[in-house]
Amino acid sequence: MHASSAGLDSTAELVAAQEEIVETFSLLEDWTDRYQYIIDLGKRLPPFPEEYKTEGYRLKGCQSQVWIKTELVDGLLHIRATSDSAIVAGLIALLLRVYSDRRPADIIATPPDFIRRIELESHLSPTRSNGLSAMIQQIRQMAVEALAKVHRAS
Repeated sequence: MHASSAGLDSTAELVAAQEEIVETFSLLEDWTDRYQYIIDLGKRLPPFPEEYKTEGYRLKGCQSQVWIKTELVDGLLHIRATSDSAIVAGLIALLLRVYSDRRPADIIATPPDFIRRIELESHLSPTRSNGLSAMIQQIRQMAVEALAKVHRAS
């Protein structure tokens, strides 16, 4: 969970999470180390409930199997996701670090700049890169839908 820090606006928290990722990647010597780090992150994803591993939660546009579930909890978009691919699970972990348990408006307002800054897409295969884009689009779409739900409720 990412608790809101006093005095730090919530969009700044997303930017700070991205900065942390960029810093970590800058400390890793080469792309072999970076891939290993991504795979290790994927191994540490929280368990994904089996009942959500259905077509309804499966992400289209990924070569690997990816399941993603979101729910709005106290105004924050909680995201759970997993993949049958080690590297994709690691990419999910990076995205969750930035976007899970954040306000939907902040998710929409904050593009994933860290991907460009760590040159991730240029080191992924075209199919993985497309899958990463599909995951980002899905998270942003879910944030739009959650924001609409918040506005309807108020």
